[in-house]
Amino acid sequence: MHHKTIVKTKDLSRNYFGPLSPRMQRFREELMDIKPYVCVERARIITETYRQNLDQPVVLRRALMYKKVLEGMSIFIEPRTLLAGNHASRNRSAPIFPEYAMDWVIAELDEPSGDRFYITPEAKATLKEIAPFWGHNTVKDRVLAAMPASTRVFYDLGIIQAEGNRTAEDAHLAVQYRGVLHQGLRTYQERAERHLAALDLTDYRNLAKAYFYRAVILVLEATRAFAKRYAEKALCMARTTQDPQRKEELLHMNRVLNKVPYEKAETFYEAIQSLWLVHLCLHIENKGPSFSYGRMDQYLYPFYARDLAAGRITEESACELLNNLWLKTFSINRIQSRAHTRFSPGNPLRENVTIGGQNLDGGSSPQDGLNPLSSLILKSVAQTRLPQPNLTVRYHRGLEDRFMDTCIEAVRLGFGTPAFINDEIIIPSLITKGVKPEDAYDYSAIGCVQAVVPGKWGYRCTGTLNLPKSLLIALNDGVDTLSGIRLCQGIGHFRDMQSFDQVMQAWDQIIREFTRHGVIIDAVADMVLEQNTPDVLCAALCEDCIDRGRGLEEGGAVYDFIGSLHGGIPNLADSLTAIKRCVFEERLMSPGELWAALEADFEGPAYERIRRHLLNAPKYGNDDDYVDSLIRQAYESCIGELQKYHSPRYGRGPLGGRYYAGTSAAHILLGAGTPATPDGRKAGEPLAEGCSPVQGMDQKGPAAVFKSVSKLPTEEITGGVLLSQKFKPRSLEKEEERKKLISLIRAFFNRLMGFHVQCDVVSQETLTAAKAHPERYRDLIVPVAGYPAFFTLLSEETQDHLMKQTEQVL
Repeated sequence: MHHKTIVKTKDLSRNYFGPLSPRMQRFREELMDIKPYVCVERARIITETYRQNLDQPVVLRRALMYKKVLEGMSIFIEPRTLLAGNHASRNRSAPIFPEYAMDWVIAELDEPSGDRFYITPEAKATLKEIAPFWGHNTVKDRVLAAMPASTRVFYDLGIIQAEGNRTAEDAHLAVQYRGVLHQGLRTYQERAERHLAALDLTDYRNLAKAYFYRAVILVLEATRAFAKRYAEKALCMARTTQDPQRKEELLHMNRVLNKVPYEKAETFYEAIQSLWLVHLCLHIENKGPSFSYGRMDQYLYPFYARDLAAGRITEESACELLNNLWLKTFSINRIQSRAHTRFSPGNPLRENVTIGGQNLDGGSSPQDGLNPLSSLILKSVAQTRLPQPNLTVRYHRGLEDRFMDTCIEAVRLGFGTPAFINDEIIIPSLITKGVKPEDAYDYSAIGCVQAVVPGKWGYRCTGTLNLPKSLLIALNDGVDTLSGIRLCQGIGHFRDMQSFDQVMQAWDQIIREFTRHGVIIDAVADMVLEQNTPDVLCAALCEDCIDRGRGLEEGGAVYDFIGSLHGGIPNLADSLTAIKRCVFEERLMSPGELWAALEADFEGPAYERIRRHLLNAPKYGNDDDYVDSLIRQAYESCIGELQKYHSPRYGRGPLGGRYYAGTSAAHILLGAGTPATPDGRKAGEPLAEGCSPVQGMDQKGPAAVFKSVSKLPTEEITGGVLLSQKFKPRSLEKEEERKKLISLIRAFFNRLMGFHVQCDVVSQETLTAAKAHPERYRDLIVPVAGYPAFFTLLSEETQDHLMKQTEQVL
């Protein structure tokens, strides 16, 4: 039996949002009970296809691989589902993508991933059999080989964490779902066929375009055939079932899958099935996370409104379809290396759904985009209560109070949904960078907190630059404190510095050099991905790849900006403040004494006294201009340096081709490789999450946190300013307290121009009990760095980090 705290949370969900239908509740329980296995079907099929097609241009080889996987993989239709489509041979099992990396797969066969996967002896044997083909033949192998030695050292030492960039495509986008649903894949295929027929192949530059168009036609036909496999499966099941209702459902499923996604959808059911199958196929093609659904309430609403008016659906049946979509989304799983699991604990896919926001729609003034489907999507996510999808509400000044009230009721459920991002800062930031106003108003959230134009954006994230570790190297005259390797020339050692100005000079010099190496790592990864694993389906469904005859990696998208990520910003703020206050102003210790304490990890009474002084220095997150101005100055060095560089896609078609800053949440992994820091943090402890204050250091309430965050150069951090705030559940029990939270969020976004906020409403007592008795709390979901995750599946260090966060009271 579950602990009463969890029962109370479930009752709250049922009372306000209503329960799942009995069939969806049973489906949810079945998915929760499944043991996740490693699935080797895709790995086996792709290896065979690659072996047989090594003479083919890579884009055609990828298309053939996709076709063969869709033809050969196991398919099934669950007894309770209304939607067809599976990712692996079993739900919640994870396919292997050998083209990206195989070394860690073989090395971790006996204990696959920190996220608790199981593997059969037969699957182990298959992976060992195919592994030799991929030796020195994966994206990871080629990225590491292509890195200049002077740059690779930054990767090897963990100063720039880029595990995802070399073991998977980055994904981080939303395709043109509006076009898929309203036009069908047939339209995209016909466009490719027209372009192919019009090519003059005597111009050698058109040969690559011809390969691309042939690949697009191949994958779109393969997707159509994949849908028809499910149509035939549904028909066979209908012929054998004894349940009349299920028979009719399966026959209807057969009719729908013989139509979509190749033809345009005409009903809400057809639209949801088409959406799901295309979304699933993107995951089959590409290992990357953060394939997001985009602005679902906008492109699905016409189908919903028409069906509702015609009496084809009710609000309840539409909600059940959405519940089914979230359950199917949850059925997708992926396995990562242990190193990457520490980077992103909880095995997130970060599949974001965006609702609300403003529309321009050709008019001179923006209109509120909220519609009845917006509320229904929110309700359905609250009912299903799963880590997928991430739900993001686009906030603007005109967002109605009633909808905000409903959002806060969902927040009270304690699983970090919805998060809020701010039209008031994001739209102007995009327009400033050259995005057309009508596109800027159509942006959606992807991943954790990034904002892109769905169906027109080739966005991706770089590796994450560890800012606190960079500061230690700057203070150590350019030498890594752990390995003793000189990374670049500094201005001298901290022990010999006479002023805080020298500290900032050292920081500025080092961080600009490190930023340059981050750009090199990104360029190498992008080059290798372009040459080895072009995404054909993804490119076909992003404008203007078909019209340009180029994949995303070649610059086919309308827009292409890169979010260069930075980790540990709050720790950097507190470290610089402690140095300035304790060493150079109050002279509580000399530079040499502080450095000795850092080297000793504050062990021993004398060094612990030094640590106490550091901890007592002013801290970021308390609306203290002394601290907040320092971090703004330090961060502007990163931002200014980034603006000097172009990405590999610059000048190849898209608008942009530049870098901008974003805050990263790889705080657990980054902290594990970072020695003691001048903020008083001990070696190996997690860094702060995104731009959220160091755990326990924000002592003046959420308003002060919002003010500190707002002093960052938010307009230049277009890659996302991730802020998480934890509230005591009792602080939101009364309506007047909930109104206070709404007022705080409105003030943060309207006056302070904040970018993002996500609220965690789970008590310390619940987290403590869940850690001690995980079997009672398997449903407990908490927000982790911008995405929800099951608390009991997180590593102990991640759990401890969450438990140390300040519990705010309104």
